[in-house]
Parts: sequence; C-alpha cells; structure tokens
Amino acid sequence: MYLSRLILNPANRRVQSEIARPYEMHRTIMRAFPDGLTGQTERVLFRLEPAGRDLGLQLLVQSWGQPDWSHLADAAGYLRSDVDHNPAIKPFEPQMRAGQRLAFRLRANPTVKTKRNGRPVRQGIFDEEKQIEWLTRKGQAGGFRLLAVRAGHESLIGSGSKSQGSARFYAVQFDGVLEVANPAHCLEVLKKGIGSAKGFGFGLLSVAPYRN
Repeated sequence: MYLSRLILNPANRRVQSEIARPYEMHRTIMRAFPDGLTGQTERVLFRLEPAGRDLGLQLLVQSWGQPDWSHLADAAGYLRSDVDHNPAIKPFEPQMRAGQRLAFRLRANPTVKTKRNGRPVRQGIFDEEKQIEWLTRKGQAGGFRLLAVRAGHESLIGSGSKSQGSARFYAVQFDGVLEVANPAHCLEVLKKGIGSAKGFGFGLLSVAPYRN
C-alpha cells in the first residue's frame, strides 16, 4: 500500500468547490490511478483534515497501488507551492501482531440499515454512545478492540453528486487507542476501510504506534 499527503491551497476555487462537493474530490483523486478501477481491484481511501503548523488543509490518501499526482502538481494553485515535498508519497506496509496497541483516527459515517416504505435504507447514528457501540462492533468484526475512544467533530456532508441527489452523510471523527486481536483481520480492515460512503471521504482508519 501507499500513503499520500497533499497540502491543498484553501484559496483555490477548485479546492473550495471540492470541499463542498467531496465526490468531486474523489473523482480528482481517482485520476491518479489507472482507468477502470473498482472496489475489487483497488480501494482508494481518503480524508481531508487540518494540517499541522498552520499549513491549512491536508488530503490523506491511502491506496493499494502507487498514485501519479502529476495532474495536481501541474494544476495551477491546487496544491500549496510553498511546502516542500508536496505531494508526498511513501510505501505503507504495516506489520501487526496480537496484543499490539495503536493510536488511531477514523472519520466515518456511522449508520444502521433500516427500511423506509418497504425499501432498505441507511440511517445515520446521531447518539454518541451508539456511535461508539457501532465502532465497537466494527472492531469486533475487524480484529481489534477499543481501549479508549472519543467521538467528535460531527457534521453533515453533502453528496455533491447528481446521482446521489440531495443525499447527506453524517460525519463523525473517532480518535483513540485500539488493541489488535486478529492481525490478519485488522490488516484487511486497514486496506478496505470502515463503514459506508467511502467515495465521500469516509472510512480511512489511520494508525500509529501508541506511546503512553
């Protein structure tokens, strides 16, 4: 896998438009990969968040294959030109073991499946306790246990996609500490992401060594 970090220029009109329409940002990201990729041949996950040191916004992208960001490096004003190594790409091959503790961050769209007018739909989870229960279940299925977690920075994200109509996705950022129970399952979750609406910037589970 590969991790990319792109520092965006928040004054750029295209960046501003894609922040409001995350599916358009997804389309821009996918131009860095071969045509015809599907969720079975490639899983590209991304998250937009504030960058450190007053750099503005950073776009984090995790992919199975190595991306080619030349279309953004050549796009006038999309990336900040005053930041070294922008975009930055590095190989990402995590080694996991049972009992390992990792700090994590996840921006997710917690939902439950229900029915509306007899048709299956996804309904957002708005209660913080139930959000954490949702992530706990995802962890149990995905080979990890939550040791500490907090949920915050909640917002409604518009689809920005004609095919999605007026769809809105509830965004919750989880930060905390997890313990690896099943390394193989946990690695699979890292590769494929957690939850729904991955094409809108949800589901990327970022991990780092945990230090007390």
